[in-house]
Amino acid sequence: MDIFEKLLKHMGPIGEHSDRAHGYFAFPKLEGEIGPRMTFRGNEKIVWSLNNYLGLANHPEVRATDAKAAAEYGLAAPMGARMMSGNTNFHEKLEKELSDFMGKEDTTLLNYGYQGIMSAIDAICSRRDVIVYDAECHASIIDGLRLHQGHRYVFKHNDIEDCEKQLKRAEELIKANGGTGGILVITEGVFGMAGDQGKLKEIAALKEKYEFRFLVDDAHGFGTMGKTGAGTGEEQGVQDKIDLLFNTFAKSGASIGAFMSGDKAIINYLRYNMRSQIFAKSVPLPLVIGHLKRVELMRKNPELKNKLWENVNKLQQGLRDRGFNIGRTNSPVTPIYLQGDIPEATAMCLDLRENYNIFCSIVVYPVIPKGQIIYRLIPTAAHNDEDIELTLKAFSETKEKLDKKVYEVAEIPMV
Repeated sequence: MDIFEKLLKHMGPIGEHSDRAHGYFAFPKLEGEIGPRMTFRGNEKIVWSLNNYLGLANHPEVRATDAKAAAEYGLAAPMGARMMSGNTNFHEKLEKELSDFMGKEDTTLLNYGYQGIMSAIDAICSRRDVIVYDAECHASIIDGLRLHQGHRYVFKHNDIEDCEKQLKRAEELIKANGGTGGILVITEGVFGMAGDQGKLKEIAALKEKYEFRFLVDDAHGFGTMGKTGAGTGEEQGVQDKIDLLFNTFAKSGASIGAFMSGDKAIINYLRYNMRSQIFAKSVPLPLVIGHLKRVELMRKNPELKNKLWENVNKLQQGLRDRGFNIGRTNSPVTPIYLQGDIPEATAMCLDLRENYNIFCSIVVYPVIPKGQIIYRLIPTAAHNDEDIELTLKAFSETKEKLDKKVYEVAEIPMV
């Protein structure tokens, strides 16, 4: 059989809808300046789909720094992998600034968050080691687990009792294998779909009973959580109990790239053993210099985070007051849980975009169970009260239509 033939027979659970969804529900094109209002298919929309939490994407100091760095160094510099020919004083300065911000001894930059955390898991764990992880960890972590040749035990989402059960299983397995392996526990600071914080404090407390190291993916917590914005570990008072902190610039930083912070000796080990960094080009200087400016603004301008949370509270309270189920979120991530099948969900989304000028992400099967719809809203510091009020009105009216079966259609609408 031609290997491509089987691919064309089944495009996958999302790809099977590509003929109707492409360019609208999937791969839409938002145009104009990044912000709470952008252009979609020629019309202005209020946008709730961008992880631009602090509104830094178009901050004048950020834009000026990015432009100056690009003009001075170009996007090619430095050439080569970091280990071979791609290191600079700017890279090392950024790592030092991030270590200080995170309250950790050292930090290593990562070209991309997705491949970075996969590679870190691969570098840390051998086939004798056991990984214990939360069931709702991000896809990048799951793909990292696929690289792991040893055992892995999953615990029910944020279920500390089950986490402890899996730790016991891990300890028993290691003992049976002669005690030559170790345990790595992985969870997230803020879960990006539901918006709930990981049980970092409770997991850290288990260190008193079990021997393990603790890795936290805090991509959505960096810049948004904690008194200084250092993340969910700071928010919960256990930053010092987290052995490895993974963060990305793709959310609050409004850029690209990531970093890992922890004890100096372990970070140095990762520098010399993460294949995704050893065999990939170094982060370009304009990005590194731009990251330095972003970190400076995060640390020196608490009003950015304060404004974000002002908008978060207004949006979330407004939804609750109108009877919407926004689940267990205790972060800026704002899900709206509704009932309906894929055709209904897409018809409702079409109505929101075309008649109410509200653009937000919709999640349906197979990402979540059949019969459910999740709208995922991301408030930012750049949104204003009018954006929030218009959005609340739009969701109230469209939910009423959903409940009255107005959106019942046989198939996904053509757009």
